[in-house]
Amino acid sequence: MKDKRVLYVSSEVIPYLPETEISSMSFEAPRMINSNNGQIRIFMPRYGNINERRHQLHEVIRLSGMNLVINDLDMPLIIKVASIPKERIQVYFIDNEDYFKRKATYADEDGNFYKDNDERAIFFAKGVIETVKKLNWAPDIIHIHGWLASFLPLYLKNYYGNEPLFENSKIVTSVYRQGFDGTLAKNTIDKLKFDALDDEAIKDLEDPSYVNLMKVAIENSDAAIIGSEVIPKELEEYLNTLEIPVLKYHNMENFSQAYLDFYRDKVLK
Repeated sequence: MKDKRVLYVSSEVIPYLPETEISSMSFEAPRMINSNNGQIRIFMPRYGNINERRHQLHEVIRLSGMNLVINDLDMPLIIKVASIPKERIQVYFIDNEDYFKRKATYADEDGNFYKDNDERAIFFAKGVIETVKKLNWAPDIIHIHGWLASFLPLYLKNYYGNEPLFENSKIVTSVYRQGFDGTLAKNTIDKLKFDALDDEAIKDLEDPSYVNLMKVAIENSDAAIIGSEVIPKELEEYLNTLEIPVLKYHNMENFSQAYLDFYRDKVLK
């Protein structure tokens, strides 16, 4: 992987959020690429429960200041950055006062799923892509982790389909057990239609469940990785119908060589 560029886009990364399969792999995989002489960028949302002072986040003025249109509203994009101690790894945070100031990730203190999680996911996807464009950093691989990042493959292939910076980028989506119950807002599809996304590409999101979100992400990806020992049966069956390369589950102790081989021999071939 020498000098290959891998962009990691994740809903969770340790040490900024508690340890889960997603947050752990979103740290371990970039660290593994780093140690194999690859180049990495990591992006995640700047949730309000991330302690900015303790983790030494600071705003990157030259990357901030853009407005993203979400469902006909102008939403300011703020970019922050921090370094993971002892790892020589920088993490970029996508921030917005309306979407990410609240002191939790996906649900309020009573466990109620935020009604605008769909808009937060759209904002995150667009924010990552626009920031990478500003960095003028063309990734060889874009690896998606977690459902809040799952709109990125859809937007990259449809909304940003003619963007030359990404014309050679390969998208990999990891599929985890960790999702959500119920659905996103019932009018999620209308917000996607506002961006003139292809009707056929978003038809599954008439019912914006976790399974359907991941199906759409995988459909717009070049490869997939099973990130949990057990994933929803419907997604397991769906992966079996596809012609894209799919890497079976590997635990944290033995994933490194499997991921390296998969990136090199299947994704970049």
